[in-house]
Amino acid sequence: MAQISKPDMRPANPRFSSGPCAKRPGWSLEALADAALGRSHRAKIGKSKLAQAIDETREILSVPADYRIGIVPASDTGAVEMAMWSMLGARGVDMVAWESFGAGWVTDAIKQLKLDDVRKFEAAYGEIVDFADVDFDRDVVFTWNGTTSGVKMPNGDVIPADRQGLTICDATSAAFAQDLPFDKLDVVTFSWQKVMGGEASHGMLILSPRAVERLESYTPDRPLPKIFRMTKGGKLIEGIFKGETINTPSMLCVEDYLDAMAWAKKIGGFEALKARADANLAVIEKFVAENDWIDFLAKRPEIRSNTSVCLTFCDPDLTAESEDAQNAFAKGVAALLEKEGVALDIGAYRDAPAGLRIWCGATVEAADLEALMPWLAYAYHEQKAALKQAA
Repeated sequence: MAQISKPDMRPANPRFSSGPCAKRPGWSLEALADAALGRSHRAKIGKSKLAQAIDETREILSVPADYRIGIVPASDTGAVEMAMWSMLGARGVDMVAWESFGAGWVTDAIKQLKLDDVRKFEAAYGEIVDFADVDFDRDVVFTWNGTTSGVKMPNGDVIPADRQGLTICDATSAAFAQDLPFDKLDVVTFSWQKVMGGEASHGMLILSPRAVERLESYTPDRPLPKIFRMTKGGKLIEGIFKGETINTPSMLCVEDYLDAMAWAKKIGGFEALKARADANLAVIEKFVAENDWIDFLAKRPEIRSNTSVCLTFCDPDLTAESEDAQNAFAKGVAALLEKEGVALDIGAYRDAPAGLRIWCGATVEAADLEALMPWLAYAYHEQKAALKQAA
């Protein structure tokens, strides 16, 4: 095997983690200078900034005017759990998963909520569920973009407009980078730490009028923790969706999210964000097309994520090895890249097949990905040489 020289060019920013993700280009701590630190989130300035975060989210994502948007505890996970614990049980539910986080929601519905009427639909990593089998007259819970598999919904065409059930969509690695058809989605959740590169711990919960009607007409027969409660006396607590958060938010994190959205608006809003993610994916697509030892985990281009891009090593010498050996090889590649300071945190998710996961969201620069690609080849060939020497 021909030896590959160590590349000369290095990414200016080696942060390709899938969450928390890279800060927006040009970010510095000075961007947070106007944060309402040491002030109550219930003070006029705190309420104003929280309301601004909601308003600008609506503007950039084109969320319909009659949908509510709330800032909630515990990141995207908290937002999904709030919806599931507060809404599920009114009718049967179809749980849909094709990677680890979707599988986690399946487990919650069956083992934690212990719902009586649950059907689960699961696909292997790299594939997506056949939605022809899913019944949207039941409630349906699914991820839009599988962060740990790099597999996304191609569109919302499979969701009927006249559905009877609610669609609860975990969109955390899709929001701000992929088209979300809000008319097909009743609950949409995400966190600031993904495409916008914001700080972690806060979730966003977007509710359609149909979701609000469910909250006001259905009371589950289980206790709800305070941080899950969205109604009082059978009516929606409207303050939650005006910036009056259930618990105390970090005003520093709020300021950071506001800064990220100001940057997004400056570069052209949602379409510009999506275009940047698409351009980043294109860099890796070109590299994969030119190298026969690496491939996308997502089997088909139409379901391939433009944010959490998952790769596998398809070299027959490696695929013939045990699963442990394949994992060791992939971890070795990731470790070498981290040691060189050219790519941080790009190992595949712990439950996913052996490989790499490279974040390509809008805050990542295409030039940094272009600089990384020769390093991928270098690290792969170094590991391959070490494997042969060990044999």
